[in-house]
Amino acid sequence: MLVDPDHPFFKRLWVRILCVVFPLVWAGVELSNDSPGWAALFGASGLYLLYSLFLSRRGGK
Repeated sequence: MLVDPDHPFFKRLWVRILCVVFPLVWAGVELSNDSPGWAALFGASGLYLLYSLFLSRRGGK
């Protein structure tokens, strides 16, 4: 796993949200600048962080 969702850095909700939203927003910026490769890279990283930090997070931590 590339990201440890149980690391203390990700304990605060606003940190997790920012870590997911920023790459997805940046993917939109890259798409608007006609850079589909970079957009795909940032979009994939944002979706991976969404999955790691919210969808597969172990309960209670």
